[in-house]
Amino acid sequence: MAFNEELATRLRQHLASFGDDITEKKMFGGLCYLYKGKMSVGIIKDDLCVRIVSPKDQEELKKECVRPMDFTGKSLKEFVYVSADGFQSETDLAHWVNLGIEHAEFKL
Repeated sequence: MAFNEELATRLRQHLASFGDDITEKKMFGGLCYLYKGKMSVGIIKDDLCVRIVSPKDQEELKKECVRPMDFTGKSLKEFVYVSADGFQSETDLAHWVNLGIEHAEFKL
């Protein structure tokens, strides 16, 4: 299982404030972070994987660094991949983390 360890470290820093509500789990051939048991963000190879509530997901898909998550050959609803250009800064990464947490809270 290959995933970007540096990105994992950065995500752990962003998610630390959520304490025990965050768990790590190997999923999708990468590493995912669950908020209160609901998948929110993850890493697959060098890409960030984010769950985003609809219709916000459609707005985010308009960004050049974002594409549908389709590792099975079919796009998964409310899942996107974000390439490295989309999370270079800590502010950008926080944006994606917040969207992922929002999705998990919405689905609780």
